[in-house]
Amino acid sequence: MKLELGNIYIKDIQFTEGEAKIDDHILYVNKEAAAAAALGEEEHLASVSFDIAKPGESVRITPVKDVIEPRVKVEGRGGIFPGVIAKVDTVGSGKTYCLKGMAVVTAGKIVGFQEGVIDMSGEGAKYTPFSQTLNLVMVCTPVEGLKQHEYEAAVRFAGFRLATYIGELARDLTPDDTKVYETYGIMEGKEKFPNLPRVAYVQMLQSQGLLHDTYVYGVDAKKTLSTIMNPTETMDGAIVSGNCVSACDKNPTYVHENNPVIADLFEEHGKTINFVCQILTNENVYLADKMRSSDWTAKLCRLLDLDGIILSQEGFGNPDTDLIMNCKKIEAEGVKTVIITDEYAGRDGKSQSLADADVAADAVVTGGNANQVVILPKLDKVIGTMDYITKIAGASEETLRADGTLEVELQVLTGATNETGFNKLSAR
Repeated sequence: MKLELGNIYIKDIQFTEGEAKIDDHILYVNKEAAAAAALGEEEHLASVSFDIAKPGESVRITPVKDVIEPRVKVEGRGGIFPGVIAKVDTVGSGKTYCLKGMAVVTAGKIVGFQEGVIDMSGEGAKYTPFSQTLNLVMVCTPVEGLKQHEYEAAVRFAGFRLATYIGELARDLTPDDTKVYETYGIMEGKEKFPNLPRVAYVQMLQSQGLLHDTYVYGVDAKKTLSTIMNPTETMDGAIVSGNCVSACDKNPTYVHENNPVIADLFEEHGKTINFVCQILTNENVYLADKMRSSDWTAKLCRLLDLDGIILSQEGFGNPDTDLIMNCKKIEAEGVKTVIITDEYAGRDGKSQSLADADVAADAVVTGGNANQVVILPKLDKVIGTMDYITKIAGASEETLRADGTLEVELQVLTGATNETGFNKLSAR
């Protein structure tokens, strides 16, 4: 399967009373047209409003629900966000255009306590990757009396509709650059790269329910068994976020579209490894479900005759059990395993980092300690609302100081310790 990704670099976002368009790398947004596209026939949102946040500005966005990169399918089967916005069809081939350097961010009244903050400047900007993107922020207001899960779904679909609408503005443009991604059938790949180690990416998808869900072709991942997917399918939006897991290690839809594990494996594909496929598995709550999913994941690794895998999780605590189960069982099949996680080691860094452990987990990449304390400055402008800033995960009743600064853990910052490596932390 071969996919061409054409990148169109957005240098600015501006509002206009006229036609929405992309001209000379500037995105012009008509608020009325954007609202109409985002709301559609949505009954659960009373209104949406728009703002723009640019790198370096004294702006805070909160509570952040999702971050999405606009894309448009210009050739090949299906469309962006299959099973959600586009009809159900296998994606991952043909040609897709991506609007780089910008994102659609959804915010508004809080859904669940695990929602985050994006600071465009100051100390917080050092930790969230989305301080570097031009952000078109849509603040959503629910109708009165709406249940949490209905509100989450309404905001989720509004975000995808808006991102799809913005992506369509690029359909007739010429990309600034294009990159080709190609994988092969099992036997074809083995014949093409007979001497290269066979490697796959095993991605654990958050699927604990209660506002902690991820969707694959529109299907809630907790309803699925471990399965194989071509990694280019994720680039066309086959996996989307629908969860309120802690902001620091949540995978917003933007991260699924730009998964750095997939990107790095493709960089080595045909050179040092044969990137065979992506294996999806879920993170359910009950022990029997965890055992079933990890059994299937290990079985797939063996059936594919893999030499090694990279395993990433999403979230912490309960999913740590899935992480270690997967690692232990895959290693037992003779497949070398590297895990990517983050840590909740306490504010002093001295607590046990993961809720589970095993000697098989001897190759670990960490996204950092989510309990690390940072002081965020008072910023000039807030997009969204600060009403819940002491309630979100990583904050406390003492978070808001008298001088307007915030004492928080990295948990509150969107993407700060992301477990695919889509973050800004590093070790020296």
